[in-house]
Amino acid sequence: MNLGEAELTSIKQSYFNILSLFLGEESVQSKYVACLLKWSAQLNLSQDDLHHIEDNFDKLEFVIPESRVDRMEAIYHLVHMIYLDNVVEDIELEVAGIYAAKLGFRSYIVGELFKAIATAPFDGKSTSEVRKEVEEFLEMYGEN
Repeated sequence: MNLGEAELTSIKQSYFNILSLFLGEESVQSKYVACLLKWSAQLNLSQDDLHHIEDNFDKLEFVIPESRVDRMEAIYHLVHMIYLDNVVEDIELEVAGIYAAKLGFRSYIVGELFKAIATAPFDGKSTSEVRKEVEEFLEMYGEN
Protein backbone atom coordinates (compact mmCIF):
# COMPACT_ATOMS: atom_id res chain seq x y z
CA MET A 1 0.00 0.00 0.00
CA ASN A 2 1.44 3.33 -1.02
CA LEU A 3 1.14 6.23 1.40
CA GLY A 4 0.71 9.89 0.61
CA GLU A 5 2.46 12.46 2.81
CA ALA A 6 -0.74 13.45 4.67
CA GLU A 7 -1.68 9.84 5.32
CA LEU A 8 1.85 8.97 6.50
CA THR A 9 1.73 11.91 8.93
CA SER A 10 -1.64 10.74 10.24
CA ILE A 11 -0.42 7.16 10.67
CA LYS A 12 2.69 8.41 12.49
CA GLN A 13 0.44 10.28 14.93
CA SER A 14 -1.40 7.03 15.62
CA TYR A 15 1.95 5.30 16.07
CA PHE A 16 2.98 7.93 18.64
CA ASN A 17 -0.31 7.30 20.47
CA ILE A 18 0.33 3.53 20.53
CA LEU A 19 3.89 4.20 21.71
CA SER A 20 2.50 6.44 24.46
CA LEU A 21 0.11 3.68 25.56
CA PHE A 22 2.91 1.19 26.09
CA LEU A 23 5.45 3.64 27.50
CA GLY A 24 2.83 4.78 30.01
CA GLU A 25 2.86 1.34 31.61
CA GLU A 26 5.01 0.64 34.65
CA SER A 27 6.90 -1.98 32.65
CA VAL A 28 6.85 -2.98 29.00
CA GLN A 29 7.54 -6.49 27.77
CA SER A 30 10.45 -6.69 25.35
CA LYS A 31 8.28 -8.38 22.71
CA TYR A 32 6.10 -5.25 22.59
CA VAL A 33 9.14 -3.00 22.36
CA ALA A 34 10.41 -5.08 19.43
CA CYS A 35 7.07 -4.68 17.64
CA LEU A 36 7.01 -0.92 18.24
CA LEU A 37 10.59 -0.60 17.00
CA LYS A 38 9.75 -2.60 13.88
CA TRP A 39 6.87 -0.27 13.08
CA SER A 40 9.05 2.80 13.68
CA ALA A 41 11.58 1.47 11.17
CA GLN A 42 8.86 0.63 8.63
CA LEU A 43 7.38 4.12 9.00
CA ASN A 44 10.84 5.58 8.31
CA LEU A 45 10.67 7.89 11.30
CA SER A 46 12.74 10.99 10.62
CA GLN A 47 15.35 12.61 12.84
CA ASP A 48 12.68 15.16 13.79
CA ASP A 49 10.27 12.36 14.74
CA LEU A 50 12.90 10.71 16.92
CA HIS A 51 13.85 14.02 18.53
CA HIS A 52 10.17 14.66 19.25
CA ILE A 53 9.96 11.30 21.06
CA GLU A 54 13.20 11.94 22.94
CA ASP A 55 12.32 15.52 23.92
CA ASN A 56 8.82 14.55 25.07
CA PHE A 57 9.52 11.08 26.41
CA ASP A 58 8.21 11.85 29.90
CA LYS A 59 5.27 13.86 28.52
CA LEU A 60 3.94 11.35 25.98
CA GLU A 61 0.33 10.64 26.87
CA PHE A 62 -2.06 8.09 25.42
CA VAL A 63 -5.25 9.74 24.16
CA ILE A 64 -8.45 7.91 23.30
CA PRO A 65 -9.95 9.55 20.22
CA GLU A 66 -13.33 11.00 21.15
CA SER A 67 -15.44 10.32 18.09
CA ARG A 68 -16.39 6.99 16.59
CA VAL A 69 -14.87 8.08 13.27
CA ASP A 70 -11.54 8.96 14.92
CA ARG A 71 -11.44 5.61 16.75
CA MET A 72 -12.13 3.81 13.47
CA GLU A 73 -9.38 5.88 11.85
CA ALA A 74 -7.00 4.77 14.62
CA ILE A 75 -7.89 1.11 13.91
CA TYR A 76 -7.38 1.71 10.20
CA HIS A 77 -3.92 3.17 10.94
CA LEU A 78 -3.15 0.15 13.08
CA VAL A 79 -4.12 -2.17 10.22
CA HIS A 80 -1.94 -0.11 7.90
CA MET A 81 1.09 -0.37 10.20
CA ILE A 82 0.70 -4.12 10.46
CA TYR A 83 0.52 -4.47 6.68
CA LEU A 84 3.51 -2.24 5.92
CA ASP A 85 5.66 -5.31 5.31
CA ASN A 86 2.80 -7.52 4.01
CA VAL A 87 3.37 -9.91 6.93
CA VAL A 88 1.05 -10.24 9.91
CA GLU A 89 2.94 -11.46 12.97
CA ASP A 90 1.32 -12.83 16.13
CA ILE A 91 2.94 -10.13 18.28
CA GLU A 92 1.47 -7.45 16.01
CA LEU A 93 -1.98 -8.93 16.56
CA GLU A 94 -1.33 -9.01 20.30
CA VAL A 95 -0.32 -5.33 20.33
CA ALA A 96 -3.32 -4.56 18.12
CA GLY A 97 -5.66 -6.32 20.55
CA ILE A 98 -4.30 -4.34 23.50
CA TYR A 99 -4.59 -1.05 21.61
CA ALA A 100 -8.08 -1.81 20.29
CA ALA A 101 -9.28 -2.71 23.79
CA LYS A 102 -7.91 0.61 25.10
CA LEU A 103 -9.84 2.36 22.32
CA GLY A 104 -13.01 0.65 23.54
CA PHE A 105 -13.28 -2.11 20.94
CA ARG A 106 -13.78 -5.72 21.91
CA SER A 107 -10.34 -7.31 21.52
CA TYR A 108 -11.53 -10.33 19.51
CA ILE A 109 -12.83 -7.90 16.88
CA VAL A 110 -9.26 -7.06 15.88
CA GLY A 111 -8.46 -10.66 14.98
CA GLU A 112 -11.66 -10.96 13.02
CA LEU A 113 -10.95 -7.65 11.28
CA PHE A 114 -7.52 -8.84 10.14
CA LYS A 115 -8.98 -12.08 8.84
CA ALA A 116 -11.55 -10.09 6.89
CA ILE A 117 -8.99 -7.89 5.15
CA ALA A 118 -5.94 -10.17 5.20
CA THR A 119 -5.70 -10.37 1.45
CA ALA A 120 -5.94 -6.62 0.80
CA PRO A 121 -2.25 -6.04 0.02
CA PHE A 122 -2.16 -9.03 -2.30
CA ASP A 123 -5.43 -8.12 -4.00
CA GLY A 124 -4.02 -4.71 -4.94
CA LYS A 125 -6.72 -2.86 -3.03
CA SER A 126 -6.27 0.87 -2.60
CA THR A 127 -6.02 2.46 0.82
CA SER A 128 -9.51 3.94 0.37
CA GLU A 129 -10.92 0.47 -0.36
CA VAL A 130 -9.24 -0.94 2.75
CA ARG A 131 -10.49 1.99 4.84
CA LYS A 132 -14.04 1.35 3.61
CA GLU A 133 -13.72 -2.34 4.51
CA VAL A 134 -12.54 -1.45 8.02
CA GLU A 135 -15.48 0.91 8.50
CA GLU A 136 -17.99 -1.63 7.17
CA PHE A 137 -16.52 -4.39 9.31
CA LEU A 138 -16.65 -2.35 12.51
CA GLU A 139 -20.23 -1.32 11.77
CA MET A 140 -21.21 -4.92 11.03
CA TYR A 141 -19.90 -5.97 14.45
CA GLY A 142 -21.64 -3.07 16.15
CA GLU A 143 -18.42 -1.37 17.19
CA ASN A 144 -19.08 2.30 17.76
